Amino acid sequence: MANGKLFLRENYLGGTGLLRINTFLTNIARPAAGATVTVMDPYDNTVIEEAVTNDWGEVPPIPLSAPPIEYSMEYDMPRPFNQYNVRVALEDYEEAVINNVQIFPETTAVQEVKLTPSFSDINIPYPVLYGDYPPKIPESEIKKLPFPSNQVVLPQPVVPSIIVVHDGRPEDTSAANYTVTFKDYIKNVASSEIYATWPVESIKANVHVILSFTLNRVYTEWYRNKGFDFTITNSTAFDQAFTFGRNIFQEISDVVDEIFATYIGKPDIRQPLFTQYSDGRRVVREGWLSQWGSKDLGDQGLNALQILRNYYGSNVFIKEAEKVEGIPISFPGSTLIIGSTGDAVRTIQQQLNAISNNYPLIPKLIEDGYYGETTAESVRVFQQIFNLPQTGTVNYPTWYKISDVYVAIQRLA
Repeated sequence: MANGKLFLRENYLGGTGLLRINTFLTNIARPAAGATVTVMDPYDNTVIEEAVTNDWGEVPPIPLSAPPIEYSMEYDMPRPFNQYNVRVALEDYEEAVINNVQIFPETTAVQEVKLTPSFSDINIPYPVLYGDYPPKIPESEIKKLPFPSNQVVLPQPVVPSIIVVHDGRPEDTSAANYTVTFKDYIKNVASSEIYATWPVESIKANVHVILSFTLNRVYTEWYRNKGFDFTITNSTAFDQAFTFGRNIFQEISDVVDEIFATYIGKPDIRQPLFTQYSDGRRVVREGWLSQWGSKDLGDQGLNALQILRNYYGSNVFIKEAEKVEGIPISFPGSTLIIGSTGDAVRTIQQQLNAISNNYPLIPKLIEDGYYGETTAESVRVFQQIFNLPQTGTVNYPTWYKISDVYVAIQRLA
C-alpha cells in the first residue's frame, strides 16, 4: 500500500464496465471489417474475449470486471479502474497492441484502433488523478497578445480542425508531435484528467475548462509565437495530460460532442479564459478549478456553470465559437426531424451518401432536401455505427459527427 493505493489484484473486483472497440484502416474514413480482436488480462496474458469485427469495424461491447464505484468517488482510495490489454490483427496490416486500457465500473470505455502498415504499441499511463504528474506552473489568466501589434491572426476565437500536440516539455526537441482532430484531443485529455464515473455536470464543467484552456492556446498562438511548431504540449507542468492512442470514455465523449464549440468568457475580454486547474487534494490554488471539488459540487446538485463560477468568479459565462474550421457547413441551429426541408437536409443527405460508400450498411438517399423516413433510417444507422443515441434526428452532435466522417472520407479520396 502506498498513499492509500492498494495494488493487490484481488481488491479490484466489485463492478462491471463495458469496452467498445472500434477499428479503422488508417483513419476513421474506412472501417476494418474482419479484424480479430483479443482482450487479455495484463497479469498473465489470459485471453478474456476474442471476436471478429463486423462490417463497420466493431465487436459487441465487452463486459469486464472493475473495482467498486466507490473507489472513484473519493480521494486516496484504492485504484478505481482495472486495466486490460487489447490486440487487433488483420491480414496485410501490422498487429496493433494497446496496453493498459482502463475500465471503470458503470461506464463504457471506447478504444479506437487505427490499423496501418506499421504500428507501434501503445502503453496507457495512469490518469492524472491517480498517477504521479508534475503540477501546473501558474500563468496569467489573461494573456498579453503577441508583440508588437497586440493583435492575433484570429479575429475571433474559432474551433480548429486539428491540434498538434508535443509529447513532452516544450524545450524537448526529441519529443514527437502528434496531429489529432480537435474533438479527439479534448476527449483524450478529459479521459486522462478526470473519472467518467463522476456526475454529468461535474464532467461537463471539467470539459468546459479543458476546452477554454485549449482554445486560449490556439487563440493566442502561445507556442508558435515562441518559435515552436506545435499547438500545445502533453506536459501537465505547462498544459494538459494527453496520451496518443489511449482509450476514451463514452460518458465523456457524449459531453464533448455536445459542447465542443464553447469556451469560458469574461466581460470585456475577447480571448477564451485561460482556465487553470488542479486536482484539489495534492495541489490547491486560489482561483483555479479543483477537479475533486468539482465532483463534490456536482454531487450537491450544482450545474456546470454554477461549478465554474464557484472557482472563476460570478461573472464568467459560456460562449459559443462562431466558426468551426474544417466543417463544410455549420449546424443550422435547429434539429432536423421528419418533415424538415431545405438546404441543410440536402447537405446531410449528400454527406451520408458519400459516407455510405465506405459504410455500405447506411442506406443511400435521394438528395431532395426532404427529411423523410428513409433519411431518418439512414441517420439511425450512422448513429449506431458511431456510438451516438439512435434518435433518427440530426441534432448538434450528430451534425458535426457526420461532417467529421465526411471530411475524413473526402481527404482519403
